[in-house]
Amino acid sequence: MDRELLYDIRDGIGFVTLNRPAARNALTFAMYERLAEIAADPGGAKALILTGAGDKAFAAGTDIAQFRDFRAAEDAIAYEAKLDRVLGALERCEIPTIAAVSGACTGGGAGIAAACDLRIAAANARFGFPIARTLGNCLSMANLARLSALIGTARVVEMIFTARLLNAQEALASGLVSEVAADQTTLMARAEDLARQVAANAPLTLRATKEALRRMRDTLPPDEDLIRLCYTSEDFREGMEAFLGKRAPVWKGR
Repeated sequence: MDRELLYDIRDGIGFVTLNRPAARNALTFAMYERLAEIAADPGGAKALILTGAGDKAFAAGTDIAQFRDFRAAEDAIAYEAKLDRVLGALERCEIPTIAAVSGACTGGGAGIAAACDLRIAAANARFGFPIARTLGNCLSMANLARLSALIGTARVVEMIFTARLLNAQEALASGLVSEVAADQTTLMARAEDLARQVAANAPLTLRATKEALRRMRDTLPPDEDLIRLCYTSEDFREGMEAFLGKRAPVWKGR
């Protein structure tokens, strides 16, 4: 797993690299756990940059094959709770976090980017949660609240209902990213400059601002019934098998 999620600190800046380029940097459960560990203890870094290996994808979500082990609603609830815990740890990271996005940034990958403090993108970046045409699952309320705070509820609904991906310029216009770079090389140079800029500012001001904003939206009702509805459905099983079999799913609404 250490080869699948790389972490090194260079001149005070921590670099987290999702390192499964052949799988479009899809995350295993172990990679999620390692990300949470780094967020909780960045090892003396003053800022974190998160990126994906290669220029084809930041991360194309969770490795779909792992869902084949799901047998009951509790598996789905535990999975969404795990993601909420990991993304929550990233939000609570005491130092600034920057997502440097090149290529596909979808599903859990987009969730990771949204949980970072700042997001910048290469011109080839694509953002979204195409679950309505792939797996037929759902996002947790924590994920939806985070996205709505970033780009507004109407944009979140449009993105999920149409299952389309926002391109880099749309992401910039919506406020999802703050800058667009020409290519990955330019992107990573800018990400490092930005990390050093924010790391030089008063750390308690940054920490207090992050925590205050998180608390402002951290009052969410239960959502386990909605998770059960999707993940235990025939449609979810069909979506998963269709995705892995590289065919279009046939939805039944049950």
